[in-house]
Order: sequence, then C-alpha cells, then structure tokens
Amino acid sequence: MLVRAKRDPTLWIFPKGHIERGESAADAALRETREEAGIVGDLVRPVGDPVHFNNGRYEVSVQYFLVRPVKEFDETDGRAKKWFRFDDAVEAVLYDEDKELLRLVAAGEPVDHRGR
Repeated sequence: MLVRAKRDPTLWIFPKGHIERGESAADAALRETREEAGIVGDLVRPVGDPVHFNNGRYEVSVQYFLVRPVKEFDETDGRAKKWFRFDDAVEAVLYDEDKELLRLVAAGEPVDHRGR
C-alpha cells in the first residue's frame, strides 16, 4: 500500500508522520497508516534501520514498520492510495531507500540491522 505525497502528489510513498506526545514509534506508525491510508492493522515488525533525510524544512528520522492489514476504510486524510504488486511498488517509489525497504520485506528480513 502506497499513498501520494502531500507536498508532491506525483510521488508514491509509505504512510509516515510525526510521533505525538506519549506515543511510541510503533503506535505512530499504526495511527498514521490509519489516517493516511485508511488501513487498520497489526504491527508485524520494524523494517530496516531508520531512514534519515531532509524534508525541505528540517532533518527527520523515520523508522518504518511492516503492518498486516486487518480492515480497510475508504477515508484517508485526502491522499490517494493504491495497492501495488511488489515489482510495481518497487518501480513506483522514487527513493532508493524506499526500494531497499521493500526488498527487505520481500526477503523476510526478521529484524532491523541493529539486531533487535
């Protein structure tokens, strides 16, 4: 499942967002997946190491998680969303880090690179 980026709706990205006060990164991942993609799911595991980049305003660090969908709603935060076949998802994402995250999931990477 990929969603359109708010800043550049030509880009397909993974749902992500800010951690709110009192939330863990995992809690934020589940909330953002519901808000941005309309997917309620179960957290499976973190995927890869955190990704660091500049969002145009400041440096950010994002830990991605694999989420198993349980229920899907049409409602999102206004973003388009789309289910992709694996190979099509790799082609749809622009950034090499996103392509690598998809490959880690496909390879069954059990934990992140730090051994957790």
